Amino acid sequence: MIEKFKSNAEAIATADKYLYGNHARMPIVMDRGEGCWVWDLDNNKYLDFVGGIAVNGLGHHHPAIVEALDRAKDMMHCSNYYYNEPAVQVCKLICENSCFEKVLFANSGAEANEGQIKLARKYAVDHGHPERYVVISMLKSFHGRTLATATATGQEIVHNPKWFSPLPEGFRYAEFNNLESVKEQMGDDVCAILTEPVQGEGGVRPASKEFLQGLRDLCDEKGILLMFDEVQVGSGRTGKLFAHQNYGVEPDTCSMAKALGSGVPIGAVCARGDAAKTLTPGTHGSTFAGGPLACGLAEATLDTMINGGVMENAVKVGEYFRAELRKLQEKHAIITEVRGMGMINGAELANNEIGPQIVNKCFEKKVLINCTAGNVLRFIPPLIATEAEIDVVVKALDEAMTELGV
Repeated sequence: MIEKFKSNAEAIATADKYLYGNHARMPIVMDRGEGCWVWDLDNNKYLDFVGGIAVNGLGHHHPAIVEALDRAKDMMHCSNYYYNEPAVQVCKLICENSCFEKVLFANSGAEANEGQIKLARKYAVDHGHPERYVVISMLKSFHGRTLATATATGQEIVHNPKWFSPLPEGFRYAEFNNLESVKEQMGDDVCAILTEPVQGEGGVRPASKEFLQGLRDLCDEKGILLMFDEVQVGSGRTGKLFAHQNYGVEPDTCSMAKALGSGVPIGAVCARGDAAKTLTPGTHGSTFAGGPLACGLAEATLDTMINGGVMENAVKVGEYFRAELRKLQEKHAIITEVRGMGMINGAELANNEIGPQIVNKCFEKKVLINCTAGNVLRFIPPLIATEAEIDVVVKALDEAMTELGV
């Protein structure tokens, strides 16, 4: 039996020897969690407002997830040559609580977005337009780390051609929340428009209703697909199962992942209309996607979010959090804007230097937060977070900014 590490220092020293260094990690070895709290190997307790990068929607060690894991002992995997009940139940839950008619499973958000891109190209060919293959995505977007989804991402640091050339063809970029910019990129070779209703990695930037409705009208006019990426903001984070439900704008396809499996990798492409008929046998698939373990957890996750008051809590506590952040903004000039929706919130800072310093100060105070887009403090905690836990975060932020003199 493998012996457990006795301390953070011992585990980190071993990790530095053997673990590939493609991630910059904080000096903490996660050991266990409960709700919004985690403990490291040295038994330090932290309030977790990173939430596995929006994955732990129900928090750590949620009873419904523990029970689902126990049920999974009956069958961990079966191939897609056969049906499995948890997968069917997840599809039913998604479609009965949205505009979608069909669900295609994947293993991650990047894979789900790859599925959307493939679907869009085949859709164009099926409808007599083989010349249409370009996807318009948004600047500052984030869609994944595979070659195609990294190229779809509107950030050069992600699809840096110096490292990854030649990049896949077929992607152009427009300004988020700028319909005229999208129209400028439109051409006879475009098969779809891809956007996040709320940009997460791009700095917690919600779309305007006018922008999303304008995209819907433009896609209808051109006969192309409107595709949403809800990998980070779906699965209840904004107070609805899908973020676009807050806007009343329905896409043709939409990706999910992150919180869908409460920590076990799973993604999905949801589709309606003709888009729900496009990917026929042999056109797309995955060995592990839609397996009974991941779908069993997704079933428990969605059922709890939809029927357990979790999404309502995200709305209520999210509003309280933004109000408290705006009070901080009045006190600390370094905060230039507070924005968000439900339980994805951000505080934009006046420069790119101070964010990491605030993150480190909060870490010293046993509060885990994140800085994205260079100058935006991003808060993506479990959707079960309480106002009392918000107060702990706000207090840590206030002290950190005071100590830094900002």
